Formats: sequence, structure tokens, C-alpha cells
Amino acid sequence: MAQPTMTSAKGEIVLPDPPVAHVLFSTTRFAWLFTVIRIFLGWQWLEAGWGKVNNPAWMETGDALKGTWGFAIKGISESEHAYQWYGGFLQFLLDIQAYTWFSKLIAVGEVMVGLGLIVGAFVGIAAFFGAFMNWNFIMAGFASTNGLLLVLAVFLMLGWKVAGYYGLDYYLLPYLGTPWGTKPRTQAVTVGGTAD
Repeated sequence: MAQPTMTSAKGEIVLPDPPVAHVLFSTTRFAWLFTVIRIFLGWQWLEAGWGKVNNPAWMETGDALKGTWGFAIKGISESEHAYQWYGGFLQFLLDIQAYTWFSKLIAVGEVMVGLGLIVGAFVGIAAFFGAFMNWNFIMAGFASTNGLLLVLAVFLMLGWKVAGYYGLDYYLLPYLGTPWGTKPRTQAVTVGGTAD
């Protein structure tokens, strides 16, 4: 006897989530945990970004980022375990003086990610951009807390449907049509079995 299959109204096969994943990422039972994680992570980003936004070396000249990239390139070139292509990428950015505008982008981006996570607005998107920055910092050789923050951001991305439940996403996501729409669904998932 074959396993029962689930199909959507469009005839697509629907693969059910494992019970643990369903409870974590598709119910609000652990929304409180996501709230704690996103506020912690958001505070880390807001604090880091706020320091940069108020620093002329980041917001006016870009010299802070220029120095950071130079230090990273030196470390990458001296390491046999680093990705040399990333050092080449940073060298290219230095050569075209991208630090003059990129430093502002990083500083403001960190603040925006922090605020988005703290207030629970578009948590999945904010966590993605935070994770992307963490990944870049790690690639440049700055481990620090970036590994932990990257893991927490991935956790928030996986739980995007419930991570902002106690935040602005409670109002924003239904307005956009996902996932807590107030209108009842017109097409229900059907369960059917096949016999061999």
C-alpha cells in the first residue's frame, strides 16, 4: 500500500513538513522565541550601525571601510585557508574607491536591518540582509560574533511566517496576502490515497 499523498487544488503534490518543523515554522506556539531572537539580533545590528552612522569616517570619507578592506585583503593574502577570490573582489572595490559610497550603504543598512528586526517588520527580508552582511564579514576574515549572528538570522529566515507575529508583520503580511489573511481560503488542500 502506498503512502497517502496530498495535492493542492491545482493538482500539485504537497509535501508535509516534519512535525518539529511544522510546530516551529508554521504555528505561533514558538512566536515568543522568535521575538526574543529577533529583538536580540536587531539590537546587535542597530548598535553596530548606529555607531557607524554617527562616525564621519564611515559617513563622510569612507576611510573606516577603506582601512577595514585593506586589513582584510592583507589577512586573506597571508592565509592559506582564505578564499583568495574574495580578497581580489575587495581589492577591486578598493581600486574603484567604492568605499566612499559603500560605507554609507553598510552603516545605513545595519541600522535598517536592526530596526526591521526589532519592530518585526519584514523579518525574513531583514534577516536575509543581516545574514548576507554577516557572511561578507566572515569571508573578509572577521569572525567575531558573525557566525552566531548568521545562524540566528537563518533561523529567522526559516521562521519568517511567525517571526514577526508579535510585531508589525502581524499587520503587514496579511495586507500583502500572506500568511494570516482574514478571508477564509476558498481552495482547501485535499488528501487522497493511491492503492497499488
